Amino acid sequence: MKRGFSFSVTVVVSAIVFIYFCTVFVFIDRWFGLMTSPGIMNAVAFTGVAFMCVLNYAYAILADPGRVPSSFMPDIEDPEVPIHEIKRKGGDLRFCQKCSCFKPPRAHHCRVCKRCILRMDHHCNWINNCVGHANYKVFFVFVVYAVIACIYSLILLVGSLTNDSQNDKQHSADTFRIAYVISGLLLVPLSVALSVLLGWHIYLILQNKTTIEYHEGVRAMWLAEKGGTVYKHPYDIGAYENLTTVLGPSIFCWICPFSRHIVILPHRCCHLAKKTITIVTTTDNRRGCKKRVL
Repeated sequence: MKRGFSFSVTVVVSAIVFIYFCTVFVFIDRWFGLMTSPGIMNAVAFTGVAFMCVLNYAYAILADPGRVPSSFMPDIEDPEVPIHEIKRKGGDLRFCQKCSCFKPPRAHHCRVCKRCILRMDHHCNWINNCVGHANYKVFFVFVVYAVIACIYSLILLVGSLTNDSQNDKQHSADTFRIAYVISGLLLVPLSVALSVLLGWHIYLILQNKTTIEYHEGVRAMWLAEKGGTVYKHPYDIGAYENLTTVLGPSIFCWICPFSRHIVILPHRCCHLAKKTITIVTTTDNRRGCKKRVL
């Protein structure tokens, strides 16, 4: 599948352009006056947030989410690779019949992209791309900036309407009624939905899980409880370590999509005990259980 513009991406870009135009040239202008000091400060601040939002969005669309090297061959005797995933039925190493290659741990085949993706989280129609090892960070940072932009714009919308009513500008405000209504209908559900999405991915990052692994873990916990054992996610190395693994070691790395950050390949988890071998089991044709064998 070719990355780039699709109908969903066009809708998102159109919404961004519309909200930006209304926020700067309607809400800020009518509340503060675009040429006043508060107006200029808010316009510059919102433009900066919008720019970072668009930058991360474009990067998430265009970046390769993580391609499994054709030469990848799992080495179960390599001491630097203490984790291997095998099939629950048969115990063989995971092999993708469609790509004709072995799957590294945490890699999954995407039916839309028609290839295996390293540390695949999910396929996102809104970026017309998979969210995986190489673009998960920029996807997350995009959501952060999108939440900030939506809430910021919503505050300016409410402030502009309040200012109009207090200064008896209702007749003048009727001229911009369509802009207010459409913006409100976009910003309220977007603010709620994106905030929920942000909270969800913060939880996943702190647990060092992907969306796929979360759903696999639900079944794994049920099977573990049924068997009288305790399930522990094998890639969880502590909340702070999990956070810095994805976003980087400093706050600057967290907000900058191009900064260098700690990269642990999906088929390596060197922070685990060196003498520990963890086998993560999955099913052949459906997501199955995971268990930790020491």
